[in-house]
Amino acid sequence: MLAGPPPTYISPTLPSTMPTSSPPTYTNQFQPPIMPPHFQPSYPPPSSQTSMATNGINRPPIQYPYLNSGLLPPSSQSDASSPMANPNSQIYGSQSSFPNYQPSPNNQPTMYPPNVHPNPIRPPSVHYPNYPGQPLPTGSVQPQLPQARIDTDSLPSVIQILEQSQEKIQAPFVTSTPGALPPLAGTNFVCQDQGSCNPRLMRSTTYTIPNTADMIKQSHIPIALSISPLANLRTDELEPPLTNFGDIGPVRCQRCKAYMCSFMQFIDGGKRFVCCFCEATTDVVNEYFNHLDHTGRRTDCYQRPELCLGSYEVAATKQYCKDEKWPEPPAFIFMIDVSYNSVRSGLVDYICHILKTDLLDYLPKDKNAETSTVRVGFATFDKQVHFYNIRDSLGQPQMMVVSDLEEIFVPLLDGFLCSPQTSRGVINSLLDQIPKTFVNSQETETVLAPAIDAGIQALKGANCGGKIYVFSTTLPIAVAPGKLSNRDDKKLLGTEKESTLLSPVNNIYTKLGEECAQNGCAVDLFVFPNAYYDLATIGEVCRVSGGEIYKFNFFSIENDGERLLDELRRNFQRTIGFDALMRVRTSTGIRPIDFLGNFYMTNATEMVFGAIDADKSVSVELKHDDKLSTDSNTYIQVALLYTSISGQRRLRILTLALTVTSAYTSFYPACDLDTIMNFTTKVAVRSVLNSTPKSIRSSITTQAAHMLACYRKNCAQGSAAGQLILPDTLKLLPVYSSSLVKCDALTGTVTLNTDDRSWLMHRLMSMDVKGTSAYLYPRIYPLHTLEEDHVTPSMIRCSYDRLSDAGAYVIENGLVMYIWLGSQLDPTFVQYVFGLQAASQIQPEKCRVAQFDNPLSKNVRGLLNMIRDERNSHMKLFVIQQRDSMEPFFKNYLVEDKSLTRGASYIDFVYELHREIRNILQ
Repeated sequence: MLAGPPPTYISPTLPSTMPTSSPPTYTNQFQPPIMPPHFQPSYPPPSSQTSMATNGINRPPIQYPYLNSGLLPPSSQSDASSPMANPNSQIYGSQSSFPNYQPSPNNQPTMYPPNVHPNPIRPPSVHYPNYPGQPLPTGSVQPQLPQARIDTDSLPSVIQILEQSQEKIQAPFVTSTPGALPPLAGTNFVCQDQGSCNPRLMRSTTYTIPNTADMIKQSHIPIALSISPLANLRTDELEPPLTNFGDIGPVRCQRCKAYMCSFMQFIDGGKRFVCCFCEATTDVVNEYFNHLDHTGRRTDCYQRPELCLGSYEVAATKQYCKDEKWPEPPAFIFMIDVSYNSVRSGLVDYICHILKTDLLDYLPKDKNAETSTVRVGFATFDKQVHFYNIRDSLGQPQMMVVSDLEEIFVPLLDGFLCSPQTSRGVINSLLDQIPKTFVNSQETETVLAPAIDAGIQALKGANCGGKIYVFSTTLPIAVAPGKLSNRDDKKLLGTEKESTLLSPVNNIYTKLGEECAQNGCAVDLFVFPNAYYDLATIGEVCRVSGGEIYKFNFFSIENDGERLLDELRRNFQRTIGFDALMRVRTSTGIRPIDFLGNFYMTNATEMVFGAIDADKSVSVELKHDDKLSTDSNTYIQVALLYTSISGQRRLRILTLALTVTSAYTSFYPACDLDTIMNFTTKVAVRSVLNSTPKSIRSSITTQAAHMLACYRKNCAQGSAAGQLILPDTLKLLPVYSSSLVKCDALTGTVTLNTDDRSWLMHRLMSMDVKGTSAYLYPRIYPLHTLEEDHVTPSMIRCSYDRLSDAGAYVIENGLVMYIWLGSQLDPTFVQYVFGLQAASQIQPEKCRVAQFDNPLSKNVRGLLNMIRDERNSHMKLFVIQQRDSMEPFFKNYLVEDKSLTRGASYIDFVYELHREIRNILQ
């Protein structure tokens, strides 16, 4: 058991006259009364709004009940002679009974009386004994301390805070005010772009940057960005409009090369503009000149998106293209494993079937385009690589075999990549013939690197970017470049030597990924392993090129066919850019120093992507070069140069304005915990390859403790040592940190093999802010309470004690989904939802929600589809029953409880965190 008294949780009340940074004078001009019609998105009526316009820097803290054991804190600040609060006394709750209770003077956090529940409805699984306080004064008698049982309802709740935040969203979140804190990533809100970009495209760990590096060092709060440049926006939000500057190209600062944005200030009647990043003055070319109005704003401000919006796109000129040549539309190459395992599982036949009947009709296209311009090519591989000529003039496809794998080449260029509209007949014939050709294959050894290399050569020869879709089932052990051997050793997982398993064994696939990135293509790897696959090595080609890994263990069409089809549809349809280059520019005084995500870097400032899509996110850490002025704002601009799905070269510009402060009292209220945890998670995942699990967990806990200790020291002086004080913006830091230190990606479990760890690490490194929040704290919805009105039920907390034996629940974390059925569940639920007579007939992996014409079935299916659409992933579904053999897998996602690896529960972690804070302060 942990020593020391249980902490008291305090929600601080910040002073009403909080110091804030004053923006530069010209920023006040950007307060347009109404956006012009072609830039103004439509919004639903106020009653249905979901924004957090009131969520500014000075937003008052949310009040909620807090925990105290009723024991005296071991602190000289406590009144040791005060009577001990007795949870069972009638006067429990009176102000005079609580030695910790103080009135709230100005500039001090509000103190609340303790809140002990000795007999909760469902007792938590962890009980705490009496904790001795410090010695009483001489002559005093140590009172007999009552045994208090901690109520988890007194701990900050993710569910409660999300619901309270959602209730406050009554209007669109408007980005016209620098430093405005956006709504929580997990809430449903509408954003109106009026200067800074939509937070779905870019978020910051804080919206008020400290003016010195020392403040960051003391607080341990990183200054970082989470950037999802192509993220999907709501249908009622404004997509970054596409503009064209003609032959002059994008308008830029002549010194720092920053692009035109809404925070640039025009002077000399519009003949010059002052850069908000470096403060240099640049002449305006005649083609871009316009007069200024009486406020100093250009008269065409609302006709040009770059002058009034935080995100816009520009049609690039030839100078932004390789060799100053316009790129060709991208192409997709499908490479199918036709070895014995792939044929036997039915994978070859199924892939060819869904490509022919479904997927080729889902090829992506630009908005308002009638047809897709994407060309397709096909290849198969086992110990050799087979290419197919699908030219429309052929009656039947032609197969060409390449057996020399040391110097791989593509035996044909004209006829390998063709339009599915013109060559559809030949393509259909090919997809019918491939399963028949290899139906009797006995080949068990495969190659992989030569097949990927051939795909790169084909795209390079066609002068286009694109995607290489690889469908592979076994470890490539055939004699060829990229040959691997089984090096799995599960005993090393969770030990100090696990990094050897989770690191690539060689750099062959890393080099392939670099070549992909440099040639504007990415590899999406669909793996269907029945044994060890070495994703740590092979996955490098996806990581470096900007691709993705999809994993289907022990594939069968019955269990996984629907998921494979849906994942491919989603992959095809999402927004994507090829041959992409991204750079972050900042105001003078700060600069980017660290980059995290799945991409390739050729220098210290530019991120290169073979492809980047709507689901990909990167994190960038910023560092002070000099002291910042609190009288001006800090600006950040992200420029993404990419080729669109139609082959057009474009620039997407995202700009964000932040305020500057010298006071912790205005720094902490501007912090965005969702973004902090996204960055912290990626740093921790990267550390797995060069650190030990124990040190990673320790650093996460220490960082969280330092964040809260700094707040207590600088913003809540005078509070009792027995109280844990949580800033309003960081009150979920303990539960998120508790979940992170015991998550599968960092700790591993007996249920997670080496390849699963590698896959999970790959996914987390490219995950956006909303996805990380869902992974750290899964959502649980009750299914047995679903009504006919299709209203989404309220979520419940991630603890086994919250589940009713008579209930049914779905839990999801963005990567996997479980339906849990209580042992006392009404049998009619199983009949109406699954079409089975009894729960005993349920098979965890094979059970599916049936399509019945009853309200319960419709609502359950509707909820599951809503979850998958929101996550943009067809998560694998397991249906398990209470107390069956698979229940421990489900319990592993109940992050408020102890984990399978004996990781601390939420309550245990809070005690540990509080002890760490007190050690820091002492």
